[in-house]
Amino acid sequence: MLRKLVFVLIGCAVAGQALAQLFGGDDEARRRIELLRQQVDARLLKIEQLVGDRSALLEFASQMEMLRTDIANMRGQLEVLANQVEVADRRQKDLYLDIDTRLRKLEQGREQQAAVPEKPPTSAEPEVSAAETRAYQAALDQFKLGNYSLAVAAMQGFLVTYPNSPLAPNAQYWIGMAYSGQRDYKSAIAAQRKLLASWPESQKAPDAMLSIAAAQETMGDRKSAQKTLEDLIAKYPSSSAASSAKQRLAASNRQR
Repeated sequence: MLRKLVFVLIGCAVAGQALAQLFGGDDEARRRIELLRQQVDARLLKIEQLVGDRSALLEFASQMEMLRTDIANMRGQLEVLANQVEVADRRQKDLYLDIDTRLRKLEQGREQQAAVPEKPPTSAEPEVSAAETRAYQAALDQFKLGNYSLAVAAMQGFLVTYPNSPLAPNAQYWIGMAYSGQRDYKSAIAAQRKLLASWPESQKAPDAMLSIAAAQETMGDRKSAQKTLEDLIAKYPSSSAASSAKQRLAASNRQR
């Protein structure tokens, strides 16, 4: 369509030149021809502008399409991330529910022990001083309140002050759990592995392995988590943590 219009205008210009030759030196004819030429030039300029505007519109449309594609990709990535966060939160809640159950059992056991008359400690049962108990309980209270950074500092301080305390492996365990509460899973795993290396026969050792498996699974390393659970069952088959490990393995197999 644009080409036809250009040809028409050019034809008009040619016709104008013919008129100029026909009228010879006629000033009026020359004036009209010049006016026609100006009109042709103006229309050609307008056509060029329209063509340029159309190219700009096409470029704009192309950029908009690219932007829509980028937005769609970003939405997809956000959905994936949201799903990962939801899964991690659900696993974390399951872990804390398990911890809360164990804490309740510990508190009930402590109450029962308080009702029994005290007896002198044997060589196999080293005495825990009142100061140790208070320091340990204060640190554990910080964990219960959700003050995980304070719990880590308090438990670490307890270990420095009472490195040979019977509560030392427990303190190390809660350091790992407090790191998990902060979602610092690498530090949590390192803390629990320190417990296993220093106190492999502690009652907290099976729980430490269960905590390691939970952290590994939350980080997406399901293969390592499964291996840790299997090792836990093999090494501490009679522990309550082993029962929890069996349940988690069964649930994981059902999800496959």
